[in-house]
Amino acid sequence: MNRLTLCAAFAATVLTSVPALADCTLPPPPSKIPNGSTASEQDMIVAMNTLKEYNGDVTVYLKCLDYEVKQNRLSSNARDSKNNDAVAQLQSIADKFNQQVRVFKAKHG
Repeated sequence: MNRLTLCAAFAATVLTSVPALADCTLPPPPSKIPNGSTASEQDMIVAMNTLKEYNGDVTVYLKCLDYEVKQNRLSSNARDSKNNDAVAQLQSIADKFNQQVRVFKAKHG
């Protein structure tokens, strides 16, 4: 009986000392960028606001990754990789939107 108690205590110690996996979730990018040659001004404003919200969500995600590193639940290398992927995705979406803004402005003066 004593041996069983010792094994249970050891198992509990091991399980509680294993760091949890990072629970930061990369937000999904906006699903649609309006076509600047056919979009209305309202469509462009909605897309801009959606992109701003996405930017904020990515910022929260990056802070979450930093927190996970500080809690020793994520390595710095893993954080850097996830950070770079998130920023690259954000930049790609922003570039596509900005291109369509230029098209929209060229068409609508």
